[in-house]
Amino acid sequence: MDINALADFQLVATHGGFGRASRASGRSKATLSRRIAEFEEALGVRLIERGARNLELTQAGRLLLQRSEAPMRELAEALAEAREGVDKPRGRLRIAAPLVFSQMALGGILARFQASYPEVQVEAVAEDRLVDLVEEHFDVTIRINPRKDSALIGRCFARDRLVLAAAPSLRAPGGRTTKPVSTPAVVTPTYRDGDLWSATDRKLVVEPRPVLHLSSLLMVRDAAAAGAGVALLPQSLAQGLVDEGRLTTWGMVGEEVELWILYTSRRLQSPKVRAFVDFICGQYPTGWFVI
Repeated sequence: MDINALADFQLVATHGGFGRASRASGRSKATLSRRIAEFEEALGVRLIERGARNLELTQAGRLLLQRSEAPMRELAEALAEAREGVDKPRGRLRIAAPLVFSQMALGGILARFQASYPEVQVEAVAEDRLVDLVEEHFDVTIRINPRKDSALIGRCFARDRLVLAAAPSLRAPGGRTTKPVSTPAVVTPTYRDGDLWSATDRKLVVEPRPVLHLSSLLMVRDAAAAGAGVALLPQSLAQGLVDEGRLTTWGMVGEEVELWILYTSRRLQSPKVRAFVDFICGQYPTGWFVI
């Protein structure tokens, strides 16, 4: 495939017309129009519908633009680095990460990363929504227990556990029984009526009676520490208050939680992405997420 023809198509598509693309690039409208027509002929599909005043991308054109923008951007970066004779991380790095991880740890990690790679400009977005790396122009994303069928690849950089935690004033059930023990609880929106929390290391089954529904795990932790009820929390989030004596743990729940750094499975991986993946993995040498 003609990479230059693809670049011409992206130029016209992103500028919304041959005239604007011509003014932005300094190339003639006739040349751009001819190049796009030749590109369409080579592909055997129409990419642009040409109107009297405006142009619109066909479905094939929209798909090609969507899927080619990120690889072409990385190719341009790679060519620039090759021309300079270096392979140095630089440019903008866009990161998507879960809210709680961002609040707990990401700021410090990014400050240390930027100090090590001053030519990389980092933009981090903290939200729990699963972003589309290609469509939304993210370079990497951090996810908790990503799906096994994900089209992304990456590395697990840390692990965590879920624990039942409550204030010392809320007495933990005694003994070892599989009969559910009903107790006041602070829950998140993911809680469903009838859910049971099983602390497998103690053979304790808790039947939560929600007294507070809170959208943030930080709010859940603080409400539990204030005595509102038992909560299901990441151990990393609870441990500081456990050490201070403001929370106690009633046991471990479920399997280990894995934190992954993910990126698209393109063969051409930019130096800035490689640098950040290696850097964040190096922040947790024990393999456990600790604050």
